[in-house]
Amino acid sequence: MSSAPSSDTCYRHPSKESFALCQRCGNTICGECQVPAAVGAHCPDCAGVRQARPARLVRPRRASGSPRATYALLGILGVVFGAQWLTGGGVTEWLLYWPPLTAIEPWRMVTTVFVHSTASPFHILFNGFSLYVLGTLVERLVGHGRFVALFLLAGFGGSVAVLWLAPAVAVVGASGAIFGLFGALFVIQRSFGGANVQLLIVLALNLVMGFVVPGISWQAHIGGLLTGAAVAGIMVATRRAEQRALQVGLVTALGAGLVALTALRFLF
Repeated sequence: MSSAPSSDTCYRHPSKESFALCQRCGNTICGECQVPAAVGAHCPDCAGVRQARPARLVRPRRASGSPRATYALLGILGVVFGAQWLTGGGVTEWLLYWPPLTAIEPWRMVTTVFVHSTASPFHILFNGFSLYVLGTLVERLVGHGRFVALFLLAGFGGSVAVLWLAPAVAVVGASGAIFGLFGALFVIQRSFGGANVQLLIVLALNLVMGFVVPGISWQAHIGGLLTGAAVAGIMVATRRAEQRALQVGLVTALGAGLVALTALRFLF
């Protein structure tokens, strides 16, 4: 009797770790099992392809189950937004990021992703919907813990970009972290040969909006995008089970690099 594979291993080859999913059934598939499709890839079962001597057949299962980390983050956004209203902006003032306060209140570089403008509900609605669409997909690709680390590091990276490129501007919102999910999804799909033309079009349109629509921090978008892509690149390059310690070390080093960039800013 063979046991079911872990959430990030191929359902046909349990010894092979992968972040790629079949676009039809959602099973995790390694490079050997991926059958190119119009969007992403399909598993051999969905594509009707017979494989010669598979390593081992196991009962299919979904990659990571319910995207509970995405739902938890959405819940936090909702609770914080309600608190912003109830406190008349007090919570906003406590959690938003304003670069001059970095040295004495550095937590703002991360907490800013959880607060949104109360001037219009469209800010949190748009970011919430984007987090739901991208988060449920990316979380199933990388797993719950990796997803949370990716989201928070991308948000931090967005704040670092604001510190360097717009040091006098106060920012709120999760868009930097969401752009990190865009970057991560692009890297993961590209690494497994997925077709991501549509993703590039959506990403480009959102980036352009940051430059032409007043009040949008394109700096946070760029910083989050680059950080998310870097984190995903590490995850893809160290996806084998025996490389998990290396993966944690490299992601930690990336976070330390962002801290160093923050400290370095005060030397200039």
